[in-house]
Amino acid sequence: MMSTTEMTALEQLEVCDTRATQLHCLQYWAKRQPHKTFMTQPVDGKVLHYTWGDVADQVRRMAAYLLTLALPPRSQIAIYGKNSAHWIMADLAIWMAGHVSVPLYSTLNVDNANHVLIHSEAKLLFIGKLDGQSDSWYQVREIIPDYLPCIRLPLSPEYQGVPHWDDLIRMVEPLEDEVLPDPAVLASIIYTSGSTGLPKGVMHSFASMMAPGNELNSLFSFNADDRLLSHLPLAHVAERIFVEALSLYYGSTIFFVDSKESFVHDIRRARPTIFLAVPRIWIKFYSDINKRVPLIAQSLIFKLPRIDQFAKHTMLAELGLDQVRVAFTASAPMPANIIAWYRSLGLELNEAYGMTEDFGYSHGTRLGDDHSGRDVGRPYPGVECRIDTTGEILVKSPAMMLGYFKNDKLTAETITSDGFLRTGDKGTQDAEGRLTITGRVKDIFKTLKGKYIAPLPIERRLGRHPLIAAVCVCGTGLTQPIALVMLAHGRPSQLTESERLNVEKELKTLLRETNAELESHAKLDCLVVIKDPWTTKNGFLTPTLKIKRHIIEANYADYLDKWSQLGQLIVWE
Repeated sequence: MMSTTEMTALEQLEVCDTRATQLHCLQYWAKRQPHKTFMTQPVDGKVLHYTWGDVADQVRRMAAYLLTLALPPRSQIAIYGKNSAHWIMADLAIWMAGHVSVPLYSTLNVDNANHVLIHSEAKLLFIGKLDGQSDSWYQVREIIPDYLPCIRLPLSPEYQGVPHWDDLIRMVEPLEDEVLPDPAVLASIIYTSGSTGLPKGVMHSFASMMAPGNELNSLFSFNADDRLLSHLPLAHVAERIFVEALSLYYGSTIFFVDSKESFVHDIRRARPTIFLAVPRIWIKFYSDINKRVPLIAQSLIFKLPRIDQFAKHTMLAELGLDQVRVAFTASAPMPANIIAWYRSLGLELNEAYGMTEDFGYSHGTRLGDDHSGRDVGRPYPGVECRIDTTGEILVKSPAMMLGYFKNDKLTAETITSDGFLRTGDKGTQDAEGRLTITGRVKDIFKTLKGKYIAPLPIERRLGRHPLIAAVCVCGTGLTQPIALVMLAHGRPSQLTESERLNVEKELKTLLRETNAELESHAKLDCLVVIKDPWTTKNGFLTPTLKIKRHIIEANYADYLDKWSQLGQLIVWE
């Protein structure tokens, strides 16, 4: 079978003409490569393979069933569950039936899940892969409205009286002569993760969701032979770009992760060629390798002719990353030394910056770029960026949202008259367009001294250290700000005495180095090591692992002043 890279110029043009939307892509690849595997799904120790022909048949059958429900045209249909092959099939079936998909994070808390279901006016709910342990199923099932019909996807939990996907598609014939959508119409309402309050419904068209896959190809040369690992939430734009959209656009293969425990096994099975992960995962890989082969030993090995390349390849193979030709990190700052380490092994790790409102398509580093870890790269092809007089970053992207669902006022406040998105981030650009994030427009607070502090740059500086998983800088009502830090590996109570002393020593050095870069009014009094981790389940982190500042500040409000007056550089909660 011919790969995309082997097509003639005429065939390439033909493909471009047929990839206007996700459904155009499905139709194209189902005809061109019906027997090629599109998605692989691990289930109970086995792996199921779904070809392009299989997926197209199931999607057409479910679309035919949805049409029998006689829902109002362009109805919102929600999908709640972890990533799976049938999550993507449900998305495609919703579109083929002429409706709009509304993804829900599998870890969404009850209040936010209830808000999304009601605010989106969902007329149907697909219930996907959930176990009630690593997700919020047991809580959310209690608030699913009685009037809301549901359909269970394969791998879903039992839910009395709810029909199953497999049973429904056996009842109907595949939809024939499906109507392909206009690229400009609404395809999906993607709710923000809720870091600043209730999630907002961001409306995206088929065109805006497909734009990144087309535009990025000039930089990274995607093709049908690529293998993609799906492990970040499909409810987030990053996974919709780098897994769903890319696979549909280029005819690539998706491998799904079974569970957190099987992650390493699944990545080795997939041997992805394109791989996106958040910094926490990249840092964990880095730490795991360094525990087995200390950095000092690595530096000696890498100086040995003919052995160095074998050793580097072996390390990447151990992680399942030896076939990766393009890798991305996003959603949080990444330590520059860790990016450099991966690149020294031959893995091209690039930072990406974007928002739900521009479908994650804004800025990123390029293959071969020198990377300090301070900037997030240059604008991607087709993106314009400028900094306004207040320092706010404004972006115009080919992946721009249609607006906020049921909130024209907020849309008008967020999109300028000439079509630029107000990101809410503050930043600077250098002469080559490299963007550095310096803070959030609304996160600035005032200390007792009357001095304003922008917490984000300080948090980014501290968060680059591999010991730290998350940071929240607080200071309203204090003489000097302080930083609450969550350790990257385990609870503080699990540390031995010697480990605790080593951590404290590292953190003291980090605090001194950070304060040396800050103006006097912004210097931190102390770092407070929290004892209980912040998670999505307890509401301190969003589903994309960003801190919920207002929740954290409220939780620790009664202790901040006491900690700041202890006179200790490192405070253990």
